[in-house]
Amino acid sequence: MHCKPFQLTPLAVLCAVAVTCVAVPAAVSAAPATASVPVLAAAAMPAPAAAATLALMEKAADWQLAHPTDYPADDWTEAVGDAGFMALAGVSGKAAYRDAMLAMARKNRWRLGPSLYHADDQAVGQTYAELYQQLRDPAMIAPMRAQFDGILAEPRDGTLDFLVPGVLMRWSWCDSLFMGPPAWARLSSVTGDPRYLEFAIERWWRTSDYLYDKTEHLFFRDSRYFSQREANGKKVFWGRGNGWVLAGLARMLQYVPANHPSRARFEQQYREMAARLLQLQQADGLWRASLLDPASYPGRETSGTGLYTYGLAWGVNQGLLPKETYGPAVKRAWQALSSHVTAEGRLTHVQPIGADPKRFDPRSTDVFAVGALLMAGSEMYRMGLVEAAAPRIVTVTNGGAAYRLEELVAAPGTDMVVMDAITSRVLPSQAGGDGVRFQADLAPGETRRYLLFPRQALPAVPASLADARASQGARPAGAVQVAVAQ
Repeated sequence: MHCKPFQLTPLAVLCAVAVTCVAVPAAVSAAPATASVPVLAAAAMPAPAAAATLALMEKAADWQLAHPTDYPADDWTEAVGDAGFMALAGVSGKAAYRDAMLAMARKNRWRLGPSLYHADDQAVGQTYAELYQQLRDPAMIAPMRAQFDGILAEPRDGTLDFLVPGVLMRWSWCDSLFMGPPAWARLSSVTGDPRYLEFAIERWWRTSDYLYDKTEHLFFRDSRYFSQREANGKKVFWGRGNGWVLAGLARMLQYVPANHPSRARFEQQYREMAARLLQLQQADGLWRASLLDPASYPGRETSGTGLYTYGLAWGVNQGLLPKETYGPAVKRAWQALSSHVTAEGRLTHVQPIGADPKRFDPRSTDVFAVGALLMAGSEMYRMGLVEAAAPRIVTVTNGGAAYRLEELVAAPGTDMVVMDAITSRVLPSQAGGDGVRFQADLAPGETRRYLLFPRQALPAVPASLADARASQGARPAGAVQVAVAQ
């Protein structure tokens, strides 16, 4: 392989940022498949076409926008829906979805929920941080930053026993690992302040050490379930509850740099849970409300399945999970989820708000389940694109000791679209000379990957609100270098 440099006007300051462009991703080691899980050839079930996936996502999102809930706009239920709408906005050509998120945030005045320490009330901060990353208006994260600074100054330590008064001020239930930590990690990424990420990591492992069953590789919902058993004598592991954790792991791994001391531990837990959940997927592609006693709760359930599909598909797309083992499982899950979206766009078979397995009306729906569907859809959309048009992969490394925010990167390629390989969001970019330019945020020593697709391979190109930022002037000093695989 011969590599030649791609010259670019000097852009970087403080440190050099290295960029490498290759045609195919490097192999990534992953946990072996469990022998009891049947493995189908990945090619036997191709990923759905990106256009079909996008159409289904937009249909479900449009139905949800037309049928708003009565929940407060800063409630966790809406916040999970918001996370899905942001995922859709990152791939859709319609501006309506991001516009809806901006309207929500302005209605909330960019404030979190009413309880200072409650993880559920921090969940909407994930969307605030993502909108700030795109628009860079400090007002978008100022209230969240002030609240998190207050928590850092006066943390609420203590037992995670769910029966102790005040325990909800700590991340004492497994759902909280989706609601709180990713908001802290995203704020750390967009501000360059490592304190927020370190707090999220430390509290994650405090909760995990308490609720994670190291034999079953599943999470108890909270301490009340340690001694409870299902009708078949098995431990009680709630379907959606473990979905919150797997999806939370994926959203944390997006922002824990590869060189962070905790990265390997996060990956290990993620792979352990993924392998166990693969065993527990039912023949129809869905998971049940009770993971270890599906016979007692035979009803199909889509909210947990949406979270699992998102978490597992993300891992396949990252190379953290072997495609030949997990690819067929996520494709079956997505196919099953898609079959539970009505012609009008209503997602059905959603277990209502709760804390443990329950039987429920199969007609039920809720916004948080739609959010899970949209997050899963964004990863299936990306999977379909990759299978249809192998992208060029650009690797950007910050070799310095300082955070590099809004770093302008250039890579070769004409009429290309740039996708963040970590989040699957299509980024604003501009053609420049014989290449494409886009912006990246990089922690010290961090390496991030970006996928370059031919524009014609995408069914739509997002109408990004951040397009103007891609054309902002280059900063002096330093240089970005690109090596292109021939």
